[in-house]
Amino acid sequence: MDFDQTMELIGRVVDGVGVTILLVGALIALIPYLIALVALRATSDDYRGLRRNLGRAILLGLEFLVAADIIRTIAISPTLGSVAALGLIVLIRTFLSAALQVEIEGRWPWQSHEKD
Repeated sequence: MDFDQTMELIGRVVDGVGVTILLVGALIALIPYLIALVALRATSDDYRGLRRNLGRAILLGLEFLVAADIIRTIAISPTLGSVAALGLIVLIRTFLSAALQVEIEGRWPWQSHEKD
């Protein structure tokens, strides 16, 4: 197995980890909410918890997917076109991450935590 094949395999493994995090995280977030919903005791707090936990799973999964893209692009085919495509993918995923962060915490990532 040569270097390019090894990097492609590593990229695919990291992609798989990212997708697994998304799926498992979605299930972990959804199951308690569905149990509360079926028991007819779901509240708005349960729904907010579902959104917060699902958002966290998506954020973590996106981090792994970006890492896999970086590994494949930089290690395997560092052409101008592939680096530009990577830049666009990272830009889109960074925007999604920031938007999810605002949804989860109710503040921009660069804003300080409010003191209670």
